[in-house]
Amino acid sequence: MTHRHIDNITEENEKKTFIVIILTLITMIAEIVFGYVTNSMALLADGFHMGTHALALGLTFIAYVLMRRFKDSELFPYGTDKIGILAAYTSSIFLGLTGFWIIFEAFNRLLHPLQIEFNEAILVAVIGLIVNSLCIIVMENSHRHNHDSEQECEDYNYKAAYYHILADALTSVLAIGALLAGKYFNLACFDSLIGILGGILILRWAVRLIKNTVRILVDMKL
Repeated sequence: MTHRHIDNITEENEKKTFIVIILTLITMIAEIVFGYVTNSMALLADGFHMGTHALALGLTFIAYVLMRRFKDSELFPYGTDKIGILAAYTSSIFLGLTGFWIIFEAFNRLLHPLQIEFNEAILVAVIGLIVNSLCIIVMENSHRHNHDSEQECEDYNYKAAYYHILADALTSVLAIGALLAGKYFNLACFDSLIGILGGILILRWAVRLIKNTVRILVDMKL
């Protein structure tokens, strides 16, 4: 009964991940094409940035496919759950690198300010927020699962993908606030300061996820 429930959750998460990948790819292609047509570097940059999230989500989806494909295989006598945990661990490293990159870029912009095309940048941030909000709505219901009478069954593979989308949505919200402050109150430094704050928060999520997945991968007792 419990195993059947977990299988249903995993199958549902796989389908939702696929939907989110499609949304991400459509947005990525649209931003890259529109960026070339309008010579918008901001749109081009965000389009390629979306590609990194599509890669992380693709890793999550491939893990689900492998878990389902080899579920009853003799190659995995103890089950395929750790395929998903390994994918989550790898994805959490990408998430951590994203946080470091955001902090590095924010410090660089703080030390070497660039002229910001506010209207264009705000448009990109709003597009990103809309798409990521749709993805969060799709993924939200399965973000956490309840457990059976003895043990919590949390899908860390799905959680890693969820954190990637949440991190992107967070950076979009913070960017919109900072860009509006820069445009209307001449506080351009807010863009960098908010970027540093967002990067630190993303790093905290990544570290927490890495700790949880490593604990499971090496069978560490708490």
